Formats: sequence, C-alpha cells, structure tokens
Amino acid sequence: MVYLIKDIISYLENLAPTAYQESYDNAGLIVGNPLAVVNGVVCSLDVTEEVVQEAIEKKCNLIVAHHPIIFTGLKHLTGKNYIERTVIAAIKNDIAIYAIHTNLDAVSQGVNHKIAEKIGLLNPQILAPKKGVISMLTTFIPKRNVEEVLEELYAAGAGNIGNYSNCSFKSEGTGSFLPKEEAQPTLGKKGELSSIEETRVELIFPSHLEDKIINTLKTAHPYEEVAYYLQILENKNQEVGSGMVGALPEPLSGKDFLLHLKSSMELKVIKHTAISNKKVSKIAICGGAGVFLLSHAKRAGADVFVTADIKYHEFFDAEKNILLADIGHYESEIYTKELLKDILSRKFSSIATYLTNVITNPISYL
Repeated sequence: MVYLIKDIISYLENLAPTAYQESYDNAGLIVGNPLAVVNGVVCSLDVTEEVVQEAIEKKCNLIVAHHPIIFTGLKHLTGKNYIERTVIAAIKNDIAIYAIHTNLDAVSQGVNHKIAEKIGLLNPQILAPKKGVISMLTTFIPKRNVEEVLEELYAAGAGNIGNYSNCSFKSEGTGSFLPKEEAQPTLGKKGELSSIEETRVELIFPSHLEDKIINTLKTAHPYEEVAYYLQILENKNQEVGSGMVGALPEPLSGKDFLLHLKSSMELKVIKHTAISNKKVSKIAICGGAGVFLLSHAKRAGADVFVTADIKYHEFFDAEKNILLADIGHYESEIYTKELLKDILSRKFSSIATYLTNVITNPISYL
C-alpha cells in the first residue's frame, strides 16, 4: 500500500486537530511536499541536524516530531543557527518535517495520557477542559427526511457527547415558505405559500468541523435553501484540554511516590517541594511547562502535581498544600515519540516507522 505524506497528516490531525493547538504554536507540516510518497518515518521529540541525518541513513523521508523546529517566521536561511541548518538539511534531502505539539497535549489520548500510563494512574481525566471548542447546529428538516439527514451528520462527526454517539434533540413544528420565480423548490410550487411538517433538530459538534458539517447538511438536506444557525457553546469539552489527573492503584507515602515516579519515568533527578507525612493517591500531571495548571491541580484535590520548567518562586505557590514535582521538560515528554510510533504503526503497518536514537535533550546532569 502506497501512502502520501498528506495521508499521514490527515490521520494525525483527525486524532489531534490543529485547531486545538495554542495560539503561540506552529503545529502542522513545516517542511516538505504533502503529495510525496512516504518511504519511512522517524518519530522524535525534537528535530535537530542529527535527527535529519538519522532519517537520511534510515532512508526515511518524513520526521514526525512533538516540538516544531520553527516557532516564529524565518527571515533568512543562511545556516547561521541550528534551526536554519536543520531546515536546510531537510529541504536538500527531500525530508518532510511534521510537528504535532500542543494539539497532541490537548487530546485525551495524547501526551499526558502517555505519562499517566507510564506512572500507572487509574481513570485519568483532563485536568483543565477547554471551553469554546463545541458548537451547536440547529436546523429544520422535512419530517420524512429527518433520519437520513441525521445519519449523514452523524457520519460527518456531529452528535458525539463523551461515550455517546448519535445524540440529537428533535421537536415538531410547521415550516412555511413561498418560492419565488427563480427558485427550484423540492417541495411546494412557485408563487404559492406552502406549509410543511418539519422537525427542528439540534446537535453538537467540534467547532473545527464547522465547514464539513455545514457542507454535509447542505448536501443531505432536500431543500434548495437550507435554514440553519450555529452557536459556539461555553460548555467545556471534557475530552480536550490541558493536563490530566488520575489515581494511584493504592496510596503511597510522598517519598515512595517520588521514587516510583523516578523509576517509571527513568529520571536522573526530581526537583520537588517538601514531603509531608500524609499519603498521596490523586496525581495531577502535565508534560512540559505546566505550572500554569497548579491552581487547577489544587481544585481537583490532587496530592501531587508532576510537571516541568518550574521557576524558583513558583515552588512557593504550592503553599504546602500539594507536593510539586519538576521532572524536566525533556524527561516529561520523551515518551511522546513512543506514542507517535504506536499511533502510526497501528494505522500504517506497511510503512517503516522508527524511534529516533538521537538524544536531543540540551540539558545534562553531573
């Protein structure tokens, strides 16, 4: 089976839509032709010159990384720094670079779920669900056509609520319309006022699917002109957001948990606040720089918050109410490359997919 780079992108963005990335981010195809045939994939946390060289040696023409090599616009490509040199090397060797960053952080089966899995947390849930990413469609369908139109909308991605699918609300009423001379009515006659038994239908969908949902509605609906309106809801999407929180299989002392964390995540060192005498069982996590979620972790009743890149004064913010553990940015997200390999290998089993052997951590410890 032959796959194009755009096939890989489509699959990844179905799992972690780029609409969920943060405003500062640059997820997506950074270098390369989406219509190129995929020869092989290297999965990595970062992209460096060494990772590009590894892709060359493995005869892979696609690197799928968590961190984007380019965050802001490049004004020159002269090779004066590692970013420019990496991009030049990728272009010269026809290697595409795709980044799946904060959008992969945001989904329930993404980066933080992988950390939860490594630590062994039970029933991990999104710590800070995202608002403003759910929309509601309201439309009016002739009674006899309701089910066939709804089936098309469900297939397009509407009507999903948590573990439930095909969700909608219906109410009956009468629609009236008068087709003008230019109209081509499916029901009724030009110049005559018609009244039709209609069903008002309401259903929700992820906001980033708006174009797809509306195009599906217009294609499936029998009317020449389709009446509908959209609302962005304030409801939080429990499957999308920042961080996760879950429970240990059994309570541990603070010290035993940190030792477990060190072992399961293969850490050299953990920076942490003072350990109290109480047992810990509820653990909040956030890969990368996540101290902005500290208040969420406290409100969730977490005993420990595991993240990275905590500044000196931010440790004081724990206020002895929670055990705050900084495990390092690279260390918190390194297993993302395994997550990416697993995702791609399951779907594209005919494509050679590798974990990078390059250690891209810019920080060393004595």
